[in-house]
Amino acid sequence: MGRLKIFVSAYACEPGLGSEIGVGWHWVLEMSKYFDLWVLTRESNRHSIEPWIAAHPEYSHIRFLYYDWPKWARFWKKGLRGVRTYYNLWQMCTNRIVKRTMRQNDIRIFHHLTYGNVLWKVSSYGQKQFFVWGPVGGLESITEEYSRHYDKKSRMIEKVRRVVTSMAVWNRGFRKRCKQADLILCKTEITRDLISQRQADKAILFTDVAADISCVSGWDKKMKQDVTEFITVGHLDAWRGFDLIIEALPKVISKNSKIHLTIVGSGPDKVRLERLVKKYALEAFVTLAGKVSMNIYKDLMKNADVVVNAALKEGAVTVSFDSMAMGKPLICLDTTGYTRYFTNDYAILIPRKGRSEVIQRLEEAMLRMTQPEERNKLGRKAQEVSEKFSWENHGMEIKDAIMKAYTSYLTK
Repeated sequence: MGRLKIFVSAYACEPGLGSEIGVGWHWVLEMSKYFDLWVLTRESNRHSIEPWIAAHPEYSHIRFLYYDWPKWARFWKKGLRGVRTYYNLWQMCTNRIVKRTMRQNDIRIFHHLTYGNVLWKVSSYGQKQFFVWGPVGGLESITEEYSRHYDKKSRMIEKVRRVVTSMAVWNRGFRKRCKQADLILCKTEITRDLISQRQADKAILFTDVAADISCVSGWDKKMKQDVTEFITVGHLDAWRGFDLIIEALPKVISKNSKIHLTIVGSGPDKVRLERLVKKYALEAFVTLAGKVSMNIYKDLMKNADVVVNAALKEGAVTVSFDSMAMGKPLICLDTTGYTRYFTNDYAILIPRKGRSEVIQRLEEAMLRMTQPEERNKLGRKAQEVSEKFSWENHGMEIKDAIMKAYTSYLTK
């Protein structure tokens, strides 16, 4: 069997960025080592993709296609505002591009890659081909025990999400996509377990992120310093658990005041977090850095001692794998998704149980990481295993999963 042709729908795909956009980019680069790719993404990504490809001709065989509504027709979409509506419209509008391109180039495999929410639309033509779906998630929810501490809007969002996710098994679109998919890559066990038993054999656990070790030097023990620097990164949504870290800090400081926390990111929960910092008189111990450039993010990560990810569901995983690559110990909540790749040998995994218990466990973990010997031991081990979970190795896993499913499909 020669190199397979694959059409990839990657709404979010751009070089030099993190989060979902960076995930889409890394997947495309790794897949291109094994497959001939036609990649459909947003027109707004062209300005960074084409110069990057020109500077890296070894990837010039990837065929990029672009589509967006004209600016005047999408004036209502600003950043993440309106993203779900626009994304679903984009999927409907690009279906003709998918159909035409796959037919003209005799492409038999369609891969729906980024923004993998199981309840969001997929190309109607693409999912009728050999259909690779994911990695997907979106069926995880936050219990009222946590959400009652959120602001009014975030409480309502989580209430609606709980209802929607509880009814997902009856969602017509979800059931249809599960039926038509030939390979379902599930981010979490929660998603996999909600797929019907009739389609369960097509679903496998598969994270969407890996460790980027390409620009990281060997592990280097940080010079001893008085203040232990903690960093947490992500869009400031209530479910990401930044409030849990802040509420753990007063007890940590009462036992060791030589710590500092930097919160990187912007979003709707910023005002509530600022109130919490003021409530607990933590202004001298917490910095809300806002949204920063990739270069500043890397500098902040380099200068940090410990990375904390208190997201209550699959989220902010890029920084978690960056912590591994950069030799930083990770404190995180065990959300059953990406945390499968972390062990207590190089991270501290906290079960997602009661809110008070989680805050207490965060306090204990942060206090433990103020000990230089402990964090250096975990940091060294983290970077040692990062190669095992690198993008290069993840690319081979992606290739193997697709080839195995497609070979099985051909022999039916």
